[in-house]
Amino acid sequence: MTAEVTTEVDGRPGATAPAEVARIQRRTLLLLCLTQIVGGTGMTIGMTVGVLLAARLGGTGISGLVQSASVVGGALLAVPVSRIMRDGGRRPGLIVAYLTGALGGVLMIAAAVADWVPLLFVGAFFFGGGTTAGLQARYAAVDLAEPARRGRHLSIAVWATTIGAVTAPNLAAPADRALAWTGVPTLAGPFVFSVLAFGLAAGVLLVFLRPDPLLTARRLAAAAASGTGASGTAAPGTGARSGRDDGLRGAFRVIRDLPAARLGISAVATGHLVMVGVMVMTPVRLGEWHSDAHLLRVVGIVLSLHIAGMFALAPVVGWLTDRVGRRAVILGGLGLLLAACAVAGTAGHDTVRISIGLTLLGLGWSGTMVAGSTLLSESVPAEVRPAVQGLSDLTMGLAGALAGALSGFVIQVAGYPVLNALAAVAVVPLLALALRTAPPRVRATGA
Repeated sequence: MTAEVTTEVDGRPGATAPAEVARIQRRTLLLLCLTQIVGGTGMTIGMTVGVLLAARLGGTGISGLVQSASVVGGALLAVPVSRIMRDGGRRPGLIVAYLTGALGGVLMIAAAVADWVPLLFVGAFFFGGGTTAGLQARYAAVDLAEPARRGRHLSIAVWATTIGAVTAPNLAAPADRALAWTGVPTLAGPFVFSVLAFGLAAGVLLVFLRPDPLLTARRLAAAAASGTGASGTAAPGTGARSGRDDGLRGAFRVIRDLPAARLGISAVATGHLVMVGVMVMTPVRLGEWHSDAHLLRVVGIVLSLHIAGMFALAPVVGWLTDRVGRRAVILGGLGLLLAACAVAGTAGHDTVRISIGLTLLGLGWSGTMVAGSTLLSESVPAEVRPAVQGLSDLTMGLAGALAGALSGFVIQVAGYPVLNALAAVAVVPLLALALRTAPPRVRATGA
């Protein structure tokens, strides 16, 4: 059991560190779940109609590029956001990410009013800030978590996104109708609610995310290193922030030198690449034998099962991450990804088998995302952790964008079964790395 040693927590002397850390962590996790729900709703309700708005303004041929612009924007924005977190903590970084997403929503509304396609893509790029905030929030959930609960706490922040992702598409039409009287163009109304949601999330974090979890973790790590604070409350390998942090260059060096960090970032990026590559072309595959009258209903069911696999069981995946270990869950996630590619790739025109494959695909993504993110966070020093996490989100986003861009070409040239085969091949290097790498053992995790 952690000794109760008096130290300074967030600038308040005389606090009992373990009790204060537990209180701050409970409050942080509650706030993150709330903002994940609000922000996730804002993100999803906008992107539900973003492709349709692009098609109305510029034609079907460019409509898919709006999603790509948002994905790339979310990935690239992770770099400055992580730099803000490095210097000022989680609170200002998350606020900037949400406000950037709100700015993107305003620009997309303006594009609809002006009927100007280039502005729409600029808006979509900045709208990706909502995704950046949602992804970075999962890391904030483990800054002060006990080693034996890091996987569960991170997975809870991931799971909270489910509520917004499931409910938001059903809110898009009412949101559009609700603002028709204001003169806002058709399909632009949902972005008004996105802007309000992002603003609300930023406001909640500004007022209530105090003390900052990352800054508090650094203070506790510094106190523990000097022998004056509570031991066991900071992540293994953390220390007080000292010396010069080189941002992404420093993050590259840290990942290069730590096998556990390499495994963590590789698991997150590879799982996302495989998931996006197969998922994005599945509606096209279903359209080969379903009529237009039934296609949207079938696609909705299949993708709902896929999303449920990604998010609904995240707390279970987090519990397993803490119970059986990070590497074991990563290996399990890779096994599920391989099974998904095998089932979906050999399904032919069997919708049920494709549904099973897409559900397995979501579960495999959840395993690599939760366990990989947890392993990455706890294996790097506190002073470079935001930069490493930002690099991870950048890598993940670019991997997903690359997979989405190439998958259409593969489908056109070779077909859906070959796409699944190539996705399975992409898993093999990570599988070899996971089998070879033995991450440092973390107390009470079973890793």
